[in-house]
Parts: sequence; C-alpha cells; structure tokens
Amino acid sequence: MQVWKDYQTKNKERFLEELLALLRIPSVSADSRFNKDVADCAEAVKQRLVEAGADKVEVCPTAGHPIVYGEKIIDAALPTVLVYGHYDVQPADPLELWESGPFEPVIKDEKIYARGSADDKGQFYMHVKAFETMMNTNSVPCNIKFMIEGEEEVGSANLGIFIKENKERLKADVVLISDTSMLSLENPSLDTGLRGLSYMEVEVTGPNRDLHSGVYGGAVANPATILCQMIASLHDENNHITIPGFYDNVQDLSKEERAALNAAPFNEAEYKKDLGVDELWGEKGYSSIERTGIRPTLEVNGIWGGYTGEGSKTVLPSKAHAKISMRLVPNQDWIQISELFKAHFEKIAPKSVKVKVTAHHGGSPYVTPTNHVAFKAASEAIRTTFGKSPIPVRGGGSIPIVALFEKELGLKTILMGFGLDSDNLHSPNEKYGLANYYKGIETIPYFHKFFAEMNKK
Repeated sequence: MQVWKDYQTKNKERFLEELLALLRIPSVSADSRFNKDVADCAEAVKQRLVEAGADKVEVCPTAGHPIVYGEKIIDAALPTVLVYGHYDVQPADPLELWESGPFEPVIKDEKIYARGSADDKGQFYMHVKAFETMMNTNSVPCNIKFMIEGEEEVGSANLGIFIKENKERLKADVVLISDTSMLSLENPSLDTGLRGLSYMEVEVTGPNRDLHSGVYGGAVANPATILCQMIASLHDENNHITIPGFYDNVQDLSKEERAALNAAPFNEAEYKKDLGVDELWGEKGYSSIERTGIRPTLEVNGIWGGYTGEGSKTVLPSKAHAKISMRLVPNQDWIQISELFKAHFEKIAPKSVKVKVTAHHGGSPYVTPTNHVAFKAASEAIRTTFGKSPIPVRGGGSIPIVALFEKELGLKTILMGFGLDSDNLHSPNEKYGLANYYKGIETIPYFHKFFAEMNKK
C-alpha cells in the first residue's frame, strides 16, 4: 500500500535513530553486572510501544529480567497476532575482536554494527515500526499483541511461567517472530522449523591443587588433556555423535524432502571464503544445508583451564572446563538428551579424574506447518515486497520458547526473519543490513493484512 510506503519513507531516519538508541543499551542478560541496563532497556521498549500506539503497555516483573507487554485490540471479532521478540543480547566478549564498540553502533557499508543489531533488537523493532506505520495510517487490519522478553539468551525460564499465568491475556491466533534469517535479499526464504537445544557445562578435576608441570607432569593426569580426549571421543571418524541413544528418536527426511531442501541456493566456495576456511566439516553423508538444518549436532562453545595469561607459567591445572551445546531435531527431547549426555560423559571419565556435569537450559525442536494460513500470509507478504516467493528452509538455530507457545497456548509460530547467516550472531562485529531492517518494516504490515483477509475466507 502506497500510504504505508509514504509514511515509512518520511520517517526512515527516525526509525533508524530509535534503533540505534536501543542498541546503545548493553542489555546483557547473562551477566548480573548489566542488570540495571537490562531493566533500562525494558523501559525503553515500553516507551517505544506507547509512542507507536499500543495500549495496556507495561513492564511485567519476573523472578529474572522483565517482560514488556502491549496490545492493540481493534475488534474482538478479528484475528489476533501475538508478536514475540527479545531485547536482551549476548555478551560482547571477546571485546578485543570488535572493530568498534559493541554498544556504540556504527553504520559502515550500509550495515549497522552493534551487539543485538540482528539478534534481536533490530528484528523485533521492525514490528514496532510496522505497527506504528499501520496505526498512523489508520490501517491496522487485525488485533496485535506484543510480548518482548529479556531472557531469551539465557533460556527464557521465566517466560514459561509468565505464559502459564497469563493465558487469557495472551490469547491469539498465531505467534509471529522475526529472530531468524533468510538466504539473502535476492533469494528470500521462510523458516519452516528450528532445532532444539541442550546446553551443558562440564568440569574435570584431577589433583587437589595446581601442580608444577615439571615436578608432577607425567605422573598425574592432566585434567585439560583428559577433557580434550573425552570431548574428542564424542564424535567418531564419520563425525557421528557417539553418545548411546542420541539418534534413537531422530526423524529422517525422505529423499524427496532432502532434495527439496538442497534445492535452495548454496555456493560452497563463497561459504568457505566468507568463513575463511579451506574445507568444510560435518557428519558424513549429508550436505552443509542438511547438517545445519535437519541433523543434530554437538559443539564445544567454550573450553578453559590452567594458565591463559600473558607469558608462560608451567602449571598442571587442577581443573578444566567446557561448555557444550547440542542442537536437536524433531522427536528429540532435550531433557532426555541432557540426561544421556550426562550419563555418557561420566561413564567415559577415567578413574584419574572426577567429573561434574551441569545442565544449563534447553528447548524442544519445532516445525511450522507450511499449509497453515499464517505461513501462506507470510509467503504472500514476502512475495509482495520482494517480488518473488520465499524458499522454505529449515533453520539451524533454536528459540526454546517456541515449542511452549504450542503446548501452553495452542498456537503455531511463524518464523519470518530478515537477518542473514553472515550477520555474525553471537560473535564480535555483529551487524544488520539497513536494507534488511527497512525491508522488514515494509513487509510486516502485509503479513497482518493478508492474515486478516485469509481468515475471512
């Protein structure tokens, strides 16, 4: 609609400045040193929703970080869309690898560089500005509710409680999320599913104190060495995960489904060039697209122990640690997988060390039915603004709360993300394209329009 485009063009610079202001707030949910910043960010989101025209906007306290809720009910007879997003961000470490301050957003090569620019401030804020566009052009076609949380990056434990306690307030017909990516602006795509997650931490303890590596080395097991050996054993020569029972419930796709998945544009040479690697790695018998979408994985997210400071210190460490995440596919239960991991890791530990395994958080896999009216509305919205229909793809990431939306609210979720896999999510120099940001704001009103129209049929 021209009236939407005119409004967005007129307010383009303000839309950007407001996002940059949000990005300057270091709302890191995992680090208690940023608790005040997280709370400040929640208040800022509340203010932006109020200014956009939402009603009943409030910052809802939880046992952890708060949730921001707002709504616009124009007619109870019309369908309702529940927009979910998160204002918390990942830690910025390692800071020395950032080319600019993680919370000092800069625009370079038509991209916004800042922590949270793509995940998820830039993406959820598109919905706020799309809503404002519809409100200020008197063209809101359906009821819209917003639930923007502050704990997605740490497992969303309190959002689950909030949902159970607010089922009436959260009644809707579908959940709409922009916290995923598309193949490219030239080849738009829609995610048809997400992998689940099991996040673990392990600690290996050897001697009761750090030891001189010359005096004791060779006579006492080194926890760092043992940990590396144990982790290495979690994959076999075909990069297949060796935990007993790990694949028991994995849902295999048919040859036709795999062929359709691999029909998506993928340039291996460009992929390797972008990542700076000479060779790709993964489970034998599967393509890179399959490895990152329909197959489960086990990855080390962090490993440490002993002396890591400047210069040398010849020490045999008392302890070594690692953080390990497993991405899961349909039919895998994250609690069961966590238990299988714990039992296996404890079993393979030699008697020379003691092992402690801690489960942090997780979530179930999710698949969106492509025949759902909301998926069709999203496809038509993208076709309208991009000039071509989106390619259905499986997302490799996880949004643990999505499965809970269906379990507790009975709602399907549409994953209409506008980011790119190359946006450096969770990494230094996270970025989000200005074109992606503005394209999202342009496209989202059409989703609401088509969803409302299709629900009348």
